[in-house]
Amino acid sequence: MAKRKRSQKAPENESGASNTLLPQKKHYRQRAHANPFSDHTLDYPSCPANLDWETHYPAFAGTGKSPEFADVGCGFGGLLIALAPMFPDVLMLGMEIRVQVTQYVEDRITALRATSSVTTLSGATTETPNAYQNVSVVRANAMKFLPNYFPKHSLSALFFLFPDPHFKQRKHKARIISPTLLAEYAYAMRPGGIVYTITDVLDLHQWMKAHLDDFPLFQAVDEETLRAEGKGPIVDAVYTSTEEGKKVERNKGEKWLACYRRIEIPRD
Repeated sequence: MAKRKRSQKAPENESGASNTLLPQKKHYRQRAHANPFSDHTLDYPSCPANLDWETHYPAFAGTGKSPEFADVGCGFGGLLIALAPMFPDVLMLGMEIRVQVTQYVEDRITALRATSSVTTLSGATTETPNAYQNVSVVRANAMKFLPNYFPKHSLSALFFLFPDPHFKQRKHKARIISPTLLAEYAYAMRPGGIVYTITDVLDLHQWMKAHLDDFPLFQAVDEETLRAEGKGPIVDAVYTSTEEGKKVERNKGEKWLACYRRIEIPRD
């Protein structure tokens, strides 16, 4: 797979914001990947109860709401920006370990909140007051601290889009899908919630699928079923909204999607 570029041109015409208001990626240079096992300097809550979500979502202050969608390794925030206007009452959180990339997403959200128009996946622009108030980002290592952010059964959607493939076998332990991590994801997800994975690396797709198939609390669900349930817009965003997804399309590469539903095993 081609090495990811360190600086790219900022997305154009994603909202009514002017080009001078939207942040430019060239000012946020960052390595393509970060080692999740390194001791990064991170501020994280000791438990979800100690999080003040109102600082992230001030428009929802007093509602008691917490994030329901989580994008792990959100990159430049393409999925969050695509989904935010589709589900204006659902709080969404991006988790990104890289400093400059996290700052870019934060600045991007701030700029988009200052506008009142949004552009849909189809390219249509509509006036939407208070747009993007339901989306935020944190710098976090989800492999270590995801349970510090999300209470039990709080998430209805969890996204792993074009994650680092860690090609070398000795680095497979750093892949974002593993039996240990799946136990944490299952804890945070509510029954009926969906895990969305997509990659352009067949080996990684097979790895994630095999581990999810083997985990008793997740059950495979096909794309057709998800679309029949009204989740088509989410599936479309998973395919097309991220920088990596767009790059794969430009290079005429393949994408492999695998989705799983969080199930509940009845107690005897």
